[in-house]
Amino acid sequence: MELTQEKLNLIEKIIKNDRKFANNEDLYDDFFNEMCKRSMPIVNTITSDATLEAYLRKIATTSILNVLKDSGRLRRTREGFSQVREVSLDAVHSPEPSSQENYSNVVISYPHADFGSNPEDIAIEKEILQKIVDAIYLINEAEPDKQYLRIYKLRYDEGMTQKEIASELNLSQSEISKRLFKLMEKVKEAFN
Repeated sequence: MELTQEKLNLIEKIIKNDRKFANNEDLYDDFFNEMCKRSMPIVNTITSDATLEAYLRKIATTSILNVLKDSGRLRRTREGFSQVREVSLDAVHSPEPSSQENYSNVVISYPHADFGSNPEDIAIEKEILQKIVDAIYLINEAEPDKQYLRIYKLRYDEGMTQKEIASELNLSQSEISKRLFKLMEKVKEAFN
């Protein structure tokens, strides 16, 4: 299975627009290879351009973080990830630097503000969720005796376990498991 040139260009654009790409341009090939490896199984099955781009952005974040960690440029801290070359403001102990100390290699970092998803991502997520909801309602209408909608709501809205759902609906746990699996398969088919 190969990626089309259009999809390769999209992957390149997403990598270069990621904020972690700045100052790490020398790792572009590693970012690109990692992202292609991670996205290959599903990228050709997604038909919507907006859905594909949203999926690839999520993959890019993970791929770039992994490459930066593997190359030793990021480390995990309590607050998240930080560049290895950074020194936090708390790490500088001396209030008055002496003339012998060299601070030319010190990089001062501030915690990044997280503003959540941008409006495009929110719109894409809403579109995907609406497609899932529509598919579940259609599946439930086609086979109302299977109670797909009720099982979905109990499992994902109310957070009940399969065993609890089985007790609620007077069915076996294995039957609930089969129906949940069947529902997932039908939702996947609805997306394709």
